Amino acid sequence: MTNKFWQWLSIKVAKRPAAVVLGAILLFNILFFGISVFIFKNFNLKGTEDYGFFESIYLTITMILDAGCISYVIEDIGKAGVATAVTCLIIIFIGMITFTGAVIGYITNWISSFIDRANSGYRRLRISNHTVILNWNSRASEIVNDLLYCKENQNVVILVSSGKERIEKELNERLSETTARIKAQRKEDKSVGKTCKVTFIVREGDIFSFKQLRDVSLEQAKMVIILGSDINNTVCKYEMRDRAENAENGNTLTVKTLMQVADITGADYSANNQRIIVEITDDWTDQLVTEVIHSKTVKGKCNIVPIRVNQVLGQLLSQFSITPELNSIYSELFSNQGATFFSVESEEKEAGEFINKYLQSHKCAIPLTVGKSNGKQYEYYSAASESAILQTDSVKQTSTKVSLNKDYWLEKRHVIILGHNSNTKYIMNGFRSFCGEWNKKDETILDIVIVDDEENIKKMGNYDEYNDFVTKVIPSDIYDRDKITSAINNFVSEHTEDTSILILSDDRALNDDIDANALANLIYVQDIINKKKEEDRNFKADSIDVIVELIDPRHHDIVNNYSGYNVVISNRYISKMITQIGEKDSLFEFYQDILSFDEKCVEGRSQYTSKEIYAKRVSSYFDGCPGKMTAAELIRAVYDESLAENGCNPAVVLGYTSSDGGVVLFEGDQEKTEVRLTNDDKIIVYSAH
Repeated sequence: MTNKFWQWLSIKVAKRPAAVVLGAILLFNILFFGISVFIFKNFNLKGTEDYGFFESIYLTITMILDAGCISYVIEDIGKAGVATAVTCLIIIFIGMITFTGAVIGYITNWISSFIDRANSGYRRLRISNHTVILNWNSRASEIVNDLLYCKENQNVVILVSSGKERIEKELNERLSETTARIKAQRKEDKSVGKTCKVTFIVREGDIFSFKQLRDVSLEQAKMVIILGSDINNTVCKYEMRDRAENAENGNTLTVKTLMQVADITGADYSANNQRIIVEITDDWTDQLVTEVIHSKTVKGKCNIVPIRVNQVLGQLLSQFSITPELNSIYSELFSNQGATFFSVESEEKEAGEFINKYLQSHKCAIPLTVGKSNGKQYEYYSAASESAILQTDSVKQTSTKVSLNKDYWLEKRHVIILGHNSNTKYIMNGFRSFCGEWNKKDETILDIVIVDDEENIKKMGNYDEYNDFVTKVIPSDIYDRDKITSAINNFVSEHTEDTSILILSDDRALNDDIDANALANLIYVQDIINKKKEEDRNFKADSIDVIVELIDPRHHDIVNNYSGYNVVISNRYISKMITQIGEKDSLFEFYQDILSFDEKCVEGRSQYTSKEIYAKRVSSYFDGCPGKMTAAELIRAVYDESLAENGCNPAVVLGYTSSDGGVVLFEGDQEKTEVRLTNDDKIIVYSAH
């Protein structure tokens, strides 16, 4: 029996030492108070003869807590015997150590332990309807930052393997900067909306641990975002090269994390309609994630949405090179500010029927199309809010007409690409899709010159795969200023209109070198343009669109202040898409469609299936510049005329870009928005071609 007791005690001390200490303190004090009462009862002190057991314990405790309360036990300490006085003092002394001191010490230690456990992330969070981010990379802070524009306050829990303090600092700076900027804008323009409150908690731990995933209430989250790791967070170029090679082969950690997350979110006890967003950067991971989706997706429970980061960024950068205005257009449409994309579940219907009917009785939102997502039918809109979509109004019937150019075709594009990144292959595939849709029989619509270092040119196979539109490849190190500037100068001199210079930033450079090559190339371009202005007063610098890709948002102001060119922060687009898809996963298929040109078209426009957003020049899109009209009249007139001219390619107007570069996307009451287009403006349309 004795051995069993000591074995039990040994296990308890090893497993729960704090509980054993607390039990020992309580047991000793119970015995101590019992003995103290017994002693006082046997002293038969005057005035205490009639005290019961609990009254005696109360007097003992008060005497221990305050020695002055000894008068309640002994009326006159001076007349009391030595044995009585000594006994009382011993009880006070022992009680102060074992009761007061031990209990206070234990509670103090418990409070300290509680704070340490809370800081270290061992305590379970009891929250719901929050966002969980697993892992951290250069896009993560932008995802959290974009939540500021949501309609309701947001709670975000971030679980990472390390770097808690660095992440907290990064987020505090990013959110403070955005909040301050929005407040400054509101002082000048009262129509600018307020930001919501974003509360974030960063925890360090094992993202593959079932317990730690449960501790962040993963099963009650509204959205779970699984991020890939950056490969450039090192100062060793050889280590980074190894990481880059491994990343190209596949990402087993992403697959492993997704399987763990899918098990939890697909369980019966999890919340309904949870969305799991997974970042993918390679084909191998894409294939495995697709298989996981087929086997782990539970309808009504976990909806897994893969975001192919490199493919999306490649499609965006190719579209921006072809239509630079899309950078400003998408920047708003992909956000939670101003005109934004929305989806609403609906009954089965044709796109034409839906648009016609909606335009007759609504004027605060723009209907785009219908489509299916996860087996459900949705209507897609451009609007300022969901309430604007539901707002029903009588629309004035007018006889306003426009005339569209039946033979409209995009002008030939000329692009010079400086540098490279991990999305280069996808950028070139985007260009190839564009050519497939817009090339004429004997004429290519695209002419591209590549200027890059020899190593990356070889890696791309000398661009032989794209030789139908890549006309020249110039190997040049970033420090070879003469060779690079000569290539840019020749390109600018040969093409005076519809010319784009795409400056890429190497996302696989060392941390200290991020955006360095892009900024150097920008200086070369700016110097050439300035010299041409000085040499030729008639030189139109505005005819050259310079698109600068940046990885680090902190460099945005440097570029803007230096040149004012079209700056693309690639990570920010991914974060905007993730935020929107996290709230409405039905937007995923819609985004896939607008970012993809039709690969090839058989004779006849009826073969165009994918719809994109175009900025088409007024002078060539219309037969005669439309006169003054409201946005409501322009939208309906262009839609009706596009059906009459070519029923298979209806065009929905979203807004327009002015000749000075301003972008106007229609939102709110369309009848109160006046439009005066000029031939140099461009109209923003959503159409198949």
